[in-house]
Amino acid sequence: MKTILIKNGNIIEKDGIKKGSVLIKDKKIEQIFYTEDFNCNYDMVIDAKEQYISPGFIDIHTHGGGGHDFMDNTEEAIYKAVYAHMVHGTTSIVPTTLTNTKENLNTFMNIFNNIDLNKKGYPNILGLHLEGPYFSYGQRGAQDPRYLRNPEPEEYNKILSLTDRIIRWSLAPELEGALEFAQVLKEKKINCSIAHTEATCEEVKKAYENGYICLVHFYSGMNSVIRKNAYRVAGAVEAGYLLDDIYVEVIADGSHLPKELLELIYKIKRKDRICLVTDSMRAAGMPDGLYTLGGKDSGYEVVVEDNVAKLTDRSAFAGSVATSDILLKTMYYNTSASLDEVVNMLTINPATLLNIEDQKGSIEIGKDADIIIFDDKQEISLVMVMGDININKI
Repeated sequence: MKTILIKNGNIIEKDGIKKGSVLIKDKKIEQIFYTEDFNCNYDMVIDAKEQYISPGFIDIHTHGGGGHDFMDNTEEAIYKAVYAHMVHGTTSIVPTTLTNTKENLNTFMNIFNNIDLNKKGYPNILGLHLEGPYFSYGQRGAQDPRYLRNPEPEEYNKILSLTDRIIRWSLAPELEGALEFAQVLKEKKINCSIAHTEATCEEVKKAYENGYICLVHFYSGMNSVIRKNAYRVAGAVEAGYLLDDIYVEVIADGSHLPKELLELIYKIKRKDRICLVTDSMRAAGMPDGLYTLGGKDSGYEVVVEDNVAKLTDRSAFAGSVATSDILLKTMYYNTSASLDEVVNMLTINPATLLNIEDQKGSIEIGKDADIIIFDDKQEISLVMVMGDININKI
């Protein structure tokens, strides 16, 4: 592979931004220079022109993009969807399923087993995120109610036997058997997260003690304060604030959460426990119109208008149409978080959640050369994945 020097940039590091240059060799970050004294050999030089040199974005929750859903159940759909996100700065991605039939989930996993996770010219596919089907009916959102069910060992053990590529599984922890299931996932080192839940604050705390470490699309598909017999009862949202170490996913697309809540989340969770996610459906990066949520043969129609997907009766959102650069802009311009802090929410935080922070998520010597360059308007001009330049507009 070529040895590449990216010079004359503003390097976004975990704890700030510094002027400097980055040397890439054999898919890794070889050296970082903070002066123009480049005591090294290189085959190619890229002038960043004082733009930002950033770690590539890591999207741990997305259902598709570019007109394709991962559950279209074709290799072509998977590659085209992840490519659509790479154009916007995502260098690592975790394809996510929707609640569906056992047959469709099995078909998808068989296809997923055969794809190249590190296909040249595409973002790294880190593994699979199963969202459901073990969800609360009352907080199902856009999840198809026909397929909601409780976790049963016979079913989830069968699923786990079909693939070793599952790295996340999200479910409602108050369901019968959900705490026992968390122990199974923990033993297999699979990230266990809370989603589409009617759990109270106390139930979430108990779930956290049993291995649930993240609240999926925070505020969406969960309760805040509710009344039971005239008494107020704290919900999952309050648990997210009270549990200092639990992670929260945030869909900072400008629609799912108002700027006041984005600021509140930042002020309480700070930069270290927030993971910005797209939770995007197939219309990410596409114009408004009618689209299918889920697989083309198994999903149902939703409408995309005003840059968000909705059920056709407008009763609930049906996922976002965001890409990671939109998350960056929304969080940066609508909160008091600094640019490097917001970048952390898209890079080192999701990497740490997935226990891959020693490989990805920051610009440090020895880590994978997943690097993007963007200007002061956060427009992406270069995307590098494992040392390969996949997008170059400089």
